[in-house]
Amino acid sequence: MALSGLFRKKTVQDILKQVAKNEADGHNALGKHLTTRDLTAFGIAAIVGAGIFSTIGKASADGGPAVIFLFLFTALACSFAAFAYAEFASMVPVSGSAYTYSYVAFGEIIAWIIGWALIMEYAVGNITVAISWSDYFTGLLQSGGIHLPQWIQMDYLTASNGFKDATALMQGGKTYENLGAGLQAAYTAWTTAPTIGSFHFVADLPALFIIVLITALVYRGMKESRNASNIMVVVKLCIVLLVIAVGIFYVDTANWDPFAPNGVSGVLKGVSAVFFAYIGFDAISTTAEECKNPQRDLPRGMMWAIIICTLLYIAIALVLTGMVRYNELNVGDPLAFVFDKLNLKWMSGIIAVSAVIAMASVLLVFQMGQPRIWMSMSRDGLLPKKFSTVHPKFKTPSFATIVTGFVVAIPALFLNLTMVTDLCSIGTLFAFVLVCAGVLVLQNKPEIPRGKFKTPYVNSKYILPVLMIAGLYYAFTFNNKATMAFINNEAQTNDATTIITSLDKEESAKVFNYLESIDVKNKTAETSDLEHLLSQYQDDDTKYAEVVKGLPINDSLKYESGFSLFKHKIPMWIFLFVLVGLAVWAFRKNLSLIPLLGLICCLYMMAELSVWNWIYFTIWLLIGLLIYFTYSRKNSKLNVVKL
Repeated sequence: MALSGLFRKKTVQDILKQVAKNEADGHNALGKHLTTRDLTAFGIAAIVGAGIFSTIGKASADGGPAVIFLFLFTALACSFAAFAYAEFASMVPVSGSAYTYSYVAFGEIIAWIIGWALIMEYAVGNITVAISWSDYFTGLLQSGGIHLPQWIQMDYLTASNGFKDATALMQGGKTYENLGAGLQAAYTAWTTAPTIGSFHFVADLPALFIIVLITALVYRGMKESRNASNIMVVVKLCIVLLVIAVGIFYVDTANWDPFAPNGVSGVLKGVSAVFFAYIGFDAISTTAEECKNPQRDLPRGMMWAIIICTLLYIAIALVLTGMVRYNELNVGDPLAFVFDKLNLKWMSGIIAVSAVIAMASVLLVFQMGQPRIWMSMSRDGLLPKKFSTVHPKFKTPSFATIVTGFVVAIPALFLNLTMVTDLCSIGTLFAFVLVCAGVLVLQNKPEIPRGKFKTPYVNSKYILPVLMIAGLYYAFTFNNKATMAFINNEAQTNDATTIITSLDKEESAKVFNYLESIDVKNKTAETSDLEHLLSQYQDDDTKYAEVVKGLPINDSLKYESGFSLFKHKIPMWIFLFVLVGLAVWAFRKNLSLIPLLGLICCLYMMAELSVWNWIYFTIWLLIGLLIYFTYSRKNSKLNVVKL
């Protein structure tokens, strides 16, 4: 088979003919129940979840009140991508989301790659939300006096890694009571768990419970899922508005000064966490076949969801940073924390209940999107035919829904929350990049049928180069120190926790003796906690660097330098080179500005993620390519037609 066969494309006309045929004979047809209001509710259900109840705290602690600009930036990036999604959804109103759009724009191999990435996005996203739901749910039970054993409410990796870190810190002089709550929980879970040989049975059973419950609801039907989602959205919007209404009376504007305490870098530090708060609006596009009028309703539903959620996020961020100082918000449950701090216990209870409902609604939308991606890939022959089975009564992709339940439930028992959050983000951003690129590829092809919605055209030929020049001016004028450190790969000093947890017993003793010798405040007489003793210098960067330089341990434990530091910058270098290529493409082809900015913003946020996420994502894609070349390529319906 010729190499060009990898890029064989589906036509919009053929897709629309197949949809019309399915609807006419009832074969593989999904039930049509959704309106603009339902789609907006699904979008809000997906977006108002972990972001507003959890990640907003860390982002606010890093950026201060100016974190609202990060929400605006992320909303803008998602809006650019939403324009591209909406244009494709209007053009190709079928299930499949970015997978189907890429099949039309780029061809089969790219469609497979994006479909495989979307499988990871939704599956890993569901795992993330299930773990977060478990944390809130067990916290709610504890507040009611019901205490579950630690080993059934924590994943295996968190317990294992937490036990190692806790042991290292206690070896450095920290007592169990002085460990953070998370490390205490991990240590307890690991040491109290049932064991089989050397294996510790630690598994997040509440996460399993919610996945089984939501999967059963999604299997039962779109109408039931819609009704449940709408109810949950109404409840959590009422709670969020109540938080804003009550909290605004406790705002002290002095807490907004300084507005951006850590500058632009502090604001941008939370970019991946804040982006995760917006993940989910694209799941709306997987329900295209179940919309009453997809060409009109899908674009409206996406845009309304992003606008409403952005306004809520900004209001919540201003209220939170006004009620307490920004540097106190680095907690897992910031909303409950601020009301607890102000002795409004009744509000904390309401927030805990609403968080459980919010997480469940997010899980519902994600768990609904995954099977529809698999169903679309199966229809095209890229996955076994069984995945496109539609339940005769419930009109849902029944087999794919059940498989999704297993794919999400089993890893949720054992995987670490941070790992799956970042993997979900990179998979989603990759999808956004390709959808935006797809609109750019198709913009000058008159033979492509257009839907009712089209992204407004603004020529980027000269705008993008001007924006790039402005960015370079800012980098070398106002952010010169950080820019030169990035270019020259200057060594970075490790923080106190990283240094102390990497020491053995002999090195710990040497470090303590050194800290004792320079201790002018007599802190070493009060405690032998090495992390506490070393971290006291971190408030002054110059002093901390001087203290670390004098530590009697190997430099590799004190600093990150050379390739071990450079490897984390590889994603950003990739972004910069691609940006130059995009500028050339835009100049030559007069590309549309909005999808181009969507592509650039999403690629930038990918570059902000760790290189390890790129490596794990690449491994996932390689596994997908192996499946494609061994099964999907020869079973593709386009291949069968060609033969």
